[in-house]
Amino acid sequence: MERDNIKKLNELRDKALLGGGEKRIEDQHKKGKLTARERLDLLLDPGSFEEIGMFVQHRSSDFGLDKQKYLGDGVVTGLGRINGRPVVVFSQDFTVFGGSLSEAHAEKICRIMDTALKLGIPVVGLNDSGGARIQEGVVSLGGYADIFLRNVLASGVVPQISAVMGPCAGGAVYSPAMTDFVFMVKSTSYMFVTGPNVVKTVTHEDVSFEDLGGATTHATKSGVAQFAAENEVQCIESIKKLLSYLPSNNVDDAPVFESGDDPNRMDETLNTVVPENPNKPYDMHDVLKKVIDNAEFMEVHEQYAQNIIVGFARLGGRSIGIVANQPAVLAGVLDIDSSLKAARFVRFCDAFNIPLVVFEDVPGFLPGTEQEWRGIIKHGAKLLYAFCEATVPRITVITRKAYGGAYDVMNSKHIRGDMNFAWPTAEIAVMGPKGAVEIIFKKDIEHAADKEKALEQKIQEYREKFANPYIAAERGYIDEVIMPSETRPRLIKALYFLENKVDANPKKKHGNIPL
Repeated sequence: MERDNIKKLNELRDKALLGGGEKRIEDQHKKGKLTARERLDLLLDPGSFEEIGMFVQHRSSDFGLDKQKYLGDGVVTGLGRINGRPVVVFSQDFTVFGGSLSEAHAEKICRIMDTALKLGIPVVGLNDSGGARIQEGVVSLGGYADIFLRNVLASGVVPQISAVMGPCAGGAVYSPAMTDFVFMVKSTSYMFVTGPNVVKTVTHEDVSFEDLGGATTHATKSGVAQFAAENEVQCIESIKKLLSYLPSNNVDDAPVFESGDDPNRMDETLNTVVPENPNKPYDMHDVLKKVIDNAEFMEVHEQYAQNIIVGFARLGGRSIGIVANQPAVLAGVLDIDSSLKAARFVRFCDAFNIPLVVFEDVPGFLPGTEQEWRGIIKHGAKLLYAFCEATVPRITVITRKAYGGAYDVMNSKHIRGDMNFAWPTAEIAVMGPKGAVEIIFKKDIEHAADKEKALEQKIQEYREKFANPYIAAERGYIDEVIMPSETRPRLIKALYFLENKVDANPKKKHGNIPL
């Protein structure tokens, strides 16, 4: 016969596993959402979850809360493994008080975040919450602040990943915003500081939840979300894939995989990928996939600021972060959004020892009053700052244009780029031939009998002198001009030699990045 104390434990466990009860679980499923525990079952290796705080309950008695108590208090927390590697996790349970954050709920999250720092392992947070528990007042607000502080203290120490899998509103949005990567699910998740009703009252704008703060909005317009998944299963699979590229903490290296892709493989089609017409676009993705291991590229911010490409890949089985101008969008020009997108990514890679490989084809910064008035100077400077302070191995390949200040910004030798290669198609100059000629030879052209012919002749002369990589190579700004087809083996060799690179910045509390 089962002893009473054993029986009670089993009863409490069963009760905790039900969260807010079967009716609310059913409601969750009707919305196309999984429960907190179902999400963890998908995320973690089978049998690896070690729950912490299953029996925690809130301590509030106001507004009848003393009569409504649930084991776990709306969040499931603990440790587990993803592909054999340890992580700490929290998963908010919408079936309990709408996943709202109470003092006890916050304490559970803070505890596992503290554990992550002690153990040096990533934090994965699955957010599905109606916000602060109003009945607890300032105590719940204090709970959010406790979490925010830990987000900041853990930043750059362990990877922090947030999946927004339901509502995330008000102050709750700032925790995911301070983590490294934000995943959202189309149609079922949203984030905003103030909801549609408040927006309508204050600004008289009529906007839906989806348009104001849905996954597509944040993945394309605001850049708040790096990934927008079609459903929760895809979202969780993407989190697992992302973690495979990352180290567990800031003193570890990312895991190394046997790729099966020959490190000496060359691709002759790269020799013709850059069009003969310098103004004709091409897709930089075609270049990347022919160089990296098995054409496997996990793009970050795929739908946002598409004139620059950032993401993770492997070369010779080792993780790299890629930053690449995209000539197929806005000619690959740098603007405010692309500068912010790339700067954030560069700083993440630098914090976690992931080498940076830059593919450059940039005509400069985007001109215009809108960009100048919105601060392209300070925002462009963020990308420059990020590259300048990065001490990880850094390699650049100039495929075509490298004009003006953008040449400097895109990991040039002058800002501590370690290895800088150029294809024979590279053009390294202060500006494009036409603009340069119109300044340098203005008087000659004005006095010429055939102005058009004189202009074309001077453009051709300028091209022959500057529209190539050899003057930069003579100066040592380019380490070597390489055949496009040999890019992969050259990069793998360079990364091998840079593996034990040691570089440092001057001793300081921290720099003052132009925010």
